[in-house]
This record gives sequence, structure tokens and C-alpha cells, in this order.
Amino acid sequence: MDIVYLNDLRIDTIIGIYDWERRIKQTVCLDLEMATNVAKAAASDNIEDALDYKAIAKRLINFVSNSEFLLVETLAEQAAQIILTEFGVSWLRLKVDKQGAIRGAQGVGIIIERRQPEPEMTSHP
Repeated sequence: MDIVYLNDLRIDTIIGIYDWERRIKQTVCLDLEMATNVAKAAASDNIEDALDYKAIAKRLINFVSNSEFLLVETLAEQAAQIILTEFGVSWLRLKVDKQGAIRGAQGVGIIIERRQPEPEMTSHP
């Protein structure tokens, strides 16, 4: 398993449970690690054979910047599902950091890991 990563993707969005948070945009920082096999892309040197991290970044920027979630947990789960379903990633680790949310802390957030569900085996009599 090879890992393609994207670190410190900063996106402004409405996020939070407090009234003041619903009125302003805050910056969230995303770090992603995504499982892929880079052998075909390395052999062909063609973007068509690679996991296109620019396309993933653009999709996440569009999704997150237009969202208005209360919880970082919801944002993380829905972003993870987009990557798994739209980009064919089999496994990912996603960190969502809500910087400045706690006085005295650089950031606070969540790290989740998700994988594609295993295909169901059908038995034939």
C-alpha cells in the first residue's frame, strides 16, 4: 500500500455550535493520507494513472467552503465519504483541525480513518 498525502489544506467555512460561530467563517486545516498503488503511475508517468491530489483538493475546497456544519465530526465524516466514493480511495486517514477553537491551544479537532467496505460475498448453492 502506498500513501498519497495532502497536508495543511486551509479552508474557510462556517463551523461550530455557538451563535458567534454561525456568523463568521473560520479556517479549518485538513491533512489527508490516502491509500493507493503508485506503480502504474510511476511506470507510465501519466496523471491519468495517478490519484489526482489536485482534483481531491479542489473538491474538498468546494465542499467544505460551502458547508455549515455544527460539528467537525460531521465535516470529517462527509469529507471522507466524498474521497472514498468519488476518487476510488480504498483507505484514508483524515485530520480536521479547527485552529483557535480553544484558548491556549494551537488547534483542536478530529482524526478519522475510513476504508471502503469489503464487497459482500454471495454464495451459490
